[in-house]
Amino acid sequence: MTEIGKNLKNARIEKGYTLDDLQQITKIQKRYLIAIEDERFEALPGDFYVKAFIRQYAETVGLNSEELLASIGEGETKQESSSEKIETREDTRNRIEATRQSMAKTNSFNRFLSYLPTIIIVLIVVAILGSIYFVAWNKHQKTADSQQIQSSSTKVSVSSDGASTKQTEKKKVSTKNSSSSSSSSEKKKSSSKTGKKAQLSLASNSGSSFIYNLKNSSKTNTVKVSVKDSSAWTAVSADGTQQWQGTLSSGANHEVKIPESSSSITINLGNSKATKISINGRNFNFLKDNSSLTVRTLTINIK
Repeated sequence: MTEIGKNLKNARIEKGYTLDDLQQITKIQKRYLIAIEDERFEALPGDFYVKAFIRQYAETVGLNSEELLASIGEGETKQESSSEKIETREDTRNRIEATRQSMAKTNSFNRFLSYLPTIIIVLIVVAILGSIYFVAWNKHQKTADSQQIQSSSTKVSVSSDGASTKQTEKKKVSTKNSSSSSSSSEKKKSSSKTGKKAQLSLASNSGSSFIYNLKNSSKTNTVKVSVKDSSAWTAVSADGTQQWQGTLSSGANHEVKIPESSSSITINLGNSKATKISINGRNFNFLKDNSSLTVRTLTINIK
């Protein structure tokens, strides 16, 4: 035999193929490829496989397989029948085609693997954005529900205050005559006792808080709150103890009697522009002290 194995090996190296590459392309086991390069043809399964493997090896590395096969020595057939040649070539082509298809599938899978990290990152980002949206939407719903509950609670409170005001007004109407006569008699008694006219003057002011001094007041003081052109909330306290608080509608009024031992009266106004106050029947013009304020606190020190 000539140097078939050496020629095949040199051609393989020139092509840049390793034995592993050649095994993947030809589907011939690596040990048989090594045996061919070492010209140990007896290690192959038989004469037919010797010629078939040499032909496939040669065509893969670009050598003339017929010239290589023709150089095989005595005891070997120099020519194959035409049917054997056709069958062997067809088998070689099938192997090569199968190898190409396998490599194409492998390349597609490798491309998918190369895109896999990007796909995973995109899925994670989408999941995070979805979670953020869900949390924000849930928080918005809770806020809306809370506001609705607070609004309902406010309406109930206002209705309750209104009912309380109406009941107070009814009581006031039933006792109006007696209260008016009693108040008139008390004023006369107080006036005859002191002989001096009550005086109300501003002592100090800080923001929406005003402090007044009430001199020559009666033993019992009465604060009357009236509302016009709107509704207004008012609270009246004596020495820090709340005597009354409520929301009056337009045209309504309410009187609060201050205990005799009280040294100060505090009036909190929620809508001072719509509210009028009188103390012991005399108008208390608090709007002259900064009429632009809507909410204010009036503290009256009884001297």
